[in-house]
Amino acid sequence: MPQTRALCARRATLRVSGDEGTDVITYVLPTHERHDRLASTLRAIGDLGPHREVGGAEVIIVDNASPTPAVAPGALTSGVFVRVIRLETNEGAAARNAGVEASDPSSDWVVMLDDDSHPVGTRFLSALSSRSSEVAAVMADIRLPRLGTREAGGLPEVFIGCGVAIRRSAFLEMGGYDRSFNYYVEEYDLAARLLLAGYRVEFDPAFRIDHAKDVTNRDMNEILRRLVRNNGWVVQRYAPEDQRRAELREVRGRYRSIARKEGALDGFGRGLVELRRTFRAQRRTPFPRGLYERFTGKAHALEALEAERRQCPFHTAAVVEPGKNAWVVREALAELGVREVDATDDPEVLVIGTMSPGPMIDAAERWSGRSDRWRVAAPWRVVGELMRRPMRLGAA
Repeated sequence: MPQTRALCARRATLRVSGDEGTDVITYVLPTHERHDRLASTLRAIGDLGPHREVGGAEVIIVDNASPTPAVAPGALTSGVFVRVIRLETNEGAAARNAGVEASDPSSDWVVMLDDDSHPVGTRFLSALSSRSSEVAAVMADIRLPRLGTREAGGLPEVFIGCGVAIRRSAFLEMGGYDRSFNYYVEEYDLAARLLLAGYRVEFDPAFRIDHAKDVTNRDMNEILRRLVRNNGWVVQRYAPEDQRRAELREVRGRYRSIARKEGALDGFGRGLVELRRTFRAQRRTPFPRGLYERFTGKAHALEALEAERRQCPFHTAAVVEPGKNAWVVREALAELGVREVDATDDPEVLVIGTMSPGPMIDAAERWSGRSDRWRVAAPWRVVGELMRRPMRLGAA
């Protein structure tokens, strides 16, 4: 009974802390033995204020079995409440599940962070309430201030876990993150299940996250092991049968190349062995063709490039700065009857060759200054619109 009264009192205070909105926002961030980094992130969230755009906010820290338990104040300087949940084992990204399950039921949206990422401003909060009920997740523009670039990874309808707002009811409906992934590619699996359930994922350029990503002391062999295994699992689970083998070859080729570059062929090999051992245990729920093209980004590439061609027809294109799912861009061009040529062969248009939002926007910023010499197209309508409004590119 005392615990129930305390919880009710906390919820009542959450409501009072926001004068204008009605829905509480919950921030969920897992952490493991990075106490200084966590403290810095909490200060940054505190600097955002009491979240009057909505009905208040709470922060739930999920301690992934740190040898020295994480500690935090009961409330930030802004009055935003903080709770720490300690797990007995390190569950990786799936630690977020415990945070969402413990969140205030009046939270319509849960903002997923890492212990080294935080929002820049709160303008995005008021826009969440106006999203269609079909939208289950809103991706942020995730910046890496130390590197001067954006976070890599993700696709037009696949978010990155350190900067996304997810509808609480949809997250719980899906059962959260699959624990077997640990870290890496777990967002692809959850995004796939959301799309199969009829939801959509959107991007909001006004939703900015700064990620103080530390790339030192990373075990690249362990990272490559998980990337190969987990990407293979996603293909096996969701790829249509007539595309499954080609996608698996793409996964092997992409990560073999990365492993060579990073000196992590041992981890790549271990990942392949583990993938083969666990491959048939992955339950197949293949996408219908059209939905799979949304998932891979091909539907978005076809839409954007067809619109670009209607505006001003072109018959040749060079793919520049190829990255994540560059094959999607090339397939879209081929289906539209556009011949791919080398950039030195005087193409009519240069097409950015990645479907990963962050690198695509970065490339758009680099190429937008050369518009007098080159006609440049982005394979995603969202970035194409930003390129036509250059004041938005690079804006805080």
